[in-house]
Amino acid sequence: MRLYEKHILPRLTHLAMGQDQLLPYRRRAISGLHGRALEIGIGSGLNIALYPEAVRQIIGIDPSPELLSRAAQTSHGLMPAAEMIEGVAEALPLEDRSVDCVVATWTLCSVSEPEKALAEIRRVLKPDGVFRFVEHGLAPGPRIRRWQRWLTPVWKHCAGNCHLDRPTADLIETSGFRMERLNTGYATGPKPLVFMYEGQARLY
Repeated sequence: MRLYEKHILPRLTHLAMGQDQLLPYRRRAISGLHGRALEIGIGSGLNIALYPEAVRQIIGIDPSPELLSRAAQTSHGLMPAAEMIEGVAEALPLEDRSVDCVVATWTLCSVSEPEKALAEIRRVLKPDGVFRFVEHGLAPGPRIRRWQRWLTPVWKHCAGNCHLDRPTADLIETSGFRMERLNTGYATGPKPLVFMYEGQARLY
């Protein structure tokens, strides 16, 4: 299993997340940000080149050293400056109220404890900061939900702990965030995998 996680899963993740249809979601999540940005689950760094000039620093957190190595290569020579840290969203190695914005793109589906990760985001975000997210998760239709709940126990073992059935918006709103914008809908692909949540939230 370690061989798969170290050598195969990072490559599959990079390829899957690099799909052209995901680029508009990424652009919307990054647009208009400024200051010091934290990206949880930065993966192979597919968002790095999209950050606007107003962002002066990017801090990328990811548990995979293999993906972080790719992200570091991607960020080399680019501005703003980027710092890659191996770690998990449930225990962010940052001071309280130290970042202006937090970005999560297809990350909350795979963290072990989403409520704890969101509590950490609240802790490090400045009072006037913004949380931008794009996630896939629990679909509205009962039939698709049944498929998601049936597939998730197997899917998470081969897809880096990815859960298909997490109610992303509810998790965010019950974790002390005020939803300012939320758009949902299906992307192209098998419906149990592609019900998207994208939006912006702030602290109460």
